[in-house]
Amino acid sequence: MRPEQYISSQEALDLVENGNRVFIQGGAATPVHLLNELLGRHDTLKDIELVSISLQGAVDWNRPGVTDSFYLNSLFVSANVRGWVNGDRGDYVPIFLSEIPCLFQNGILPLDVAIVQVSTPDEHGYCTLGPSVDITLSAVRNARKVIAQVNPLLPRVFGDGCFHISAFHALVYAAEPLAVLGSLESANDISEKIGRHVAELIDNGSTLQMGIGSVPDAVLRSLQHHRELGIHTEMFSDGVVSLVEHGVVTNEHKKVNKGKTVSSFVLGSQKVYDFINNNPAVWCMDASYVNDTSIIRKNPKVVAINSALEIDITGQVCADSLGSYQYSGIGGQMDFMRGAALSEGGKPIIALPSTTKDCTSRIVPFLKQGAGVVTTRGHVHYVATEYGVVNLYGKNMAQRARLLTSIAHPNHRESLEAAYFERFGQLI
Repeated sequence: MRPEQYISSQEALDLVENGNRVFIQGGAATPVHLLNELLGRHDTLKDIELVSISLQGAVDWNRPGVTDSFYLNSLFVSANVRGWVNGDRGDYVPIFLSEIPCLFQNGILPLDVAIVQVSTPDEHGYCTLGPSVDITLSAVRNARKVIAQVNPLLPRVFGDGCFHISAFHALVYAAEPLAVLGSLESANDISEKIGRHVAELIDNGSTLQMGIGSVPDAVLRSLQHHRELGIHTEMFSDGVVSLVEHGVVTNEHKKVNKGKTVSSFVLGSQKVYDFINNNPAVWCMDASYVNDTSIIRKNPKVVAINSALEIDITGQVCADSLGSYQYSGIGGQMDFMRGAALSEGGKPIIALPSTTKDCTSRIVPFLKQGAGVVTTRGHVHYVATEYGVVNLYGKNMAQRARLLTSIAHPNHRESLEAAYFERFGQLI
């Protein structure tokens, strides 16, 4: 690519006008350089709505004046912008990840500008969206103007996110380290126990979906002796790499994208970014495809491993809020919980420690006031803590309460038994 085709970030951001709705790519490909340059225009730009999922990196939204000019309408909340979203100049849109692309495509959230990050163009002028295709593909296709930050450090990833440079209205060259997880939760005895419990539910030849954190990582570590597993997941991190390297993940039994590790985005350390770079066995694809229940269910023995902030004794799962405080988002949990349930031999699993860090029970009589139900009690099957696994599918309310109490922390079982008696009029 010729140097004269690049322009400065200042020139590129002149495409953003007052009153615009601006999409910002998230995940590992968050264009932090351009985003912070944009936020720095709070004195000249007014009434700008930012739309995004899971922004990563040092987003400088706390500087004086930013929230006077910029409003964050988040589709999935990340740690670095929780304060913004829960303030009076931000909000959250509850929606399944699989349906977000339709918001842009169908004009429900029409985009004036999309700001994305892409890999260096090849000799034919084609670059990729790197490790964050998810909802970004739809944003690029549907925004009136697209600004691309060309980053030589961004991995080149196969799948849906390939674009010719002619698709962009402005190209800015900026070498910037990829966003990595701020703090990978370290392994501990509790997560390892949960990991072993969940691993026992997984058959050879299963297709896996998992998230980020100590519990999913512990599950993956417990699968070293499994065989012929597949990956079709909303996202993956470092834990998948060693399973591929040890021949545990082969994707040979998948009916959809056989032989490929499929995800909508990848987020982790440099190790996983090196793994996906120019790797034809890894595809990052549109979230409306990856998270489509009708696609998920076609693969055999889909095991969906998701977590929760709390679960009530009837099986209602809160995974996105602490009371009314928006902590994360719905994301793809329901997409995959339902897809796994419909897959032949599939198993939807909620895996969580029995208590929080301050020893409060995560299994509760009632969810906190204002809490959101991400996975309904009609969709819950397996629930795992460090004290074991129960299957709630086909169980009535009293049976569910007894089963969940049995895997609660021993220090909290007496209070749960009392709540059971108050609700059902009988002793456990």
